[in-house]
Amino acid sequence: MSTAILTGPPVAGSPLEADLRTLGFDVRTANDPASVAELIAGLPAQQRIAVVDPRFVGHLHALRLALTDPRFPAAAVPGALTVQPEARPALTRAVGRIPVGAGTAHLTDVLTETLTESLDHDAVGLHRVELGSLVATVALTPARREEAREAVAAVDDEAVRLRTAVKSRDGFFTTFGISPYSRYLARWCARRGLTPNQVTTASLLTALIAAGCAATGTRGGFVAAGLLLLFSFVLDCTDGQLARYSLQYSTLGAWLDATFDRAKEYAYYAGLALGAARGGDDVWALALGAMVLQTCRHVVDFSFNEANHDATANTSPTAALSDKLDSVGWTVWVRRMIVLPIGERWAMIAVLTALTTPRIVFYALLIGCALAACYTTAGRVLRSLTRRARRTDRAAQALADLADSGPVAELIARGARGRGRAGSYLAPVMAFLSAAVLLIWVSFEDDPSSWLTVGVAAASALLAGAAVSRPLKGALDWLVPPFFRAGEYVTILVLAARADVPGALPAAFGLVAAVAYHHYDTVYRIRGGTGAPPRWLVRATGGAEGRILVVTVLAAALSPSGFTIALTALAVVLALLVLAESIRFWVSSQAPAVHDEGEPA
Repeated sequence: MSTAILTGPPVAGSPLEADLRTLGFDVRTANDPASVAELIAGLPAQQRIAVVDPRFVGHLHALRLALTDPRFPAAAVPGALTVQPEARPALTRAVGRIPVGAGTAHLTDVLTETLTESLDHDAVGLHRVELGSLVATVALTPARREEAREAVAAVDDEAVRLRTAVKSRDGFFTTFGISPYSRYLARWCARRGLTPNQVTTASLLTALIAAGCAATGTRGGFVAAGLLLLFSFVLDCTDGQLARYSLQYSTLGAWLDATFDRAKEYAYYAGLALGAARGGDDVWALALGAMVLQTCRHVVDFSFNEANHDATANTSPTAALSDKLDSVGWTVWVRRMIVLPIGERWAMIAVLTALTTPRIVFYALLIGCALAACYTTAGRVLRSLTRRARRTDRAAQALADLADSGPVAELIARGARGRGRAGSYLAPVMAFLSAAVLLIWVSFEDDPSSWLTVGVAAASALLAGAAVSRPLKGALDWLVPPFFRAGEYVTILVLAARADVPGALPAAFGLVAAVAYHHYDTVYRIRGGTGAPPRWLVRATGGAEGRILVVTVLAAALSPSGFTIALTALAVVLALLVLAESIRFWVSSQAPAVHDEGEPA
């Protein structure tokens, strides 16, 4: 139970007390700062505390946004504020600073505003709620109260609540094909006490059933798989809308939402590949290629955003042109569709699954994602080259963490430190060469499963170490992690494909999936402000260059069938290691909830 303190006697006929109880607050009354301080001191330390002016007039949803959102240590609207346990000392200090005696009436007349200003100056992370068309005010006279009540009656806060449950920036298909009705499904779930995590889990199970239907290899199975995949996406939209509708944000929910989307999509790829195999068509290379391409696209997104998260002096003319295009409404939707976001991508996959074959699904997916990757990456490179910005130490550390360098690259980087100039193009050039040298060799060498390949992998590791030997603050240094990901994933794909034995590509699919999960986990830890996974985990997994060396050694030392078994074992070990640490962290940590509000990945 949370406690709301009314800073004076209740106003006759006001629904305020009932509204506060509806929101789960135990209502107390205190008539002056001293009694407010006494009440706060007597409440359990783990309780959320709200301070509300009894003359408050406004929408219930305005109070809900101010008093129940778990993402902020303190939040306020006119006439009401709340603090979570970590911000309670700041509230206690704010109450204690209010002077008593003659000339202080202006500080205590609207006590909530005095406390809000004090919390704002105390830098506790106070969130001032953007009300939009909602009403929240302190009515000091009967006339103003009547006026405020009329303003409240003129706006349907339930309609506002439903509208704002939808992500503010989304793809065309999601915005116009899913959200118009999924928001009502979210409200239905809220009224029945369902949580976003339960809906997220239902979405995962639906997608896994869809993958199972696709794996049957029958036309009926493919039709059912397409329909279930679309329904899984509806649920995927619903869980976030339910979280926003009912303000049920959580650390665990953020982790589930961030990882299950990838698990659903990649499991569906595997289901399609199994279904095709039942019909005599081996498309595992295409399935793995689609997963590699999609993951590398995401790494480009993540790295670019982290590199520019807090960059200063953005003067890019490319960004200015993009802002101008945003003023032309239709161009916004065209550009969002070009990047093939999750809604458009899943709709395409579902329709093609039902009407065509898995091979055609993967061809369309690879072509579409490749064009989208070229479009977004070219635009970001152009922005980076034309902007004058100073990158921060935080951005450089985030890129270093995303690079996922292991002990070998660390050792090389220490030896190369001091050579080259930070902020130049040396890092992305070295990272590109690290990937390109290895990929050209394994793709065109007559026998890539040789000890010569191990030597080339060692040379690739040398280049990788040189790439991360200086802080990644250059204009194009955000390309370093994508180059490393492409080098690692495609090397595994090519070696498995050229082993030319049954089971090698499915084993490689499992290995890349395990490593990709580790990289997605790294991204969402960084976004949550908790930093990358612990160094012991990165070292235990070998880092990007270490895993490449291990895979090339296995390919050289073992027969093709033995290589397949070794890839499977490596995939299982890595999956267990990264999953165990990830689950431990997200379930037990106090990391903030990070919900995607902007990128329709």
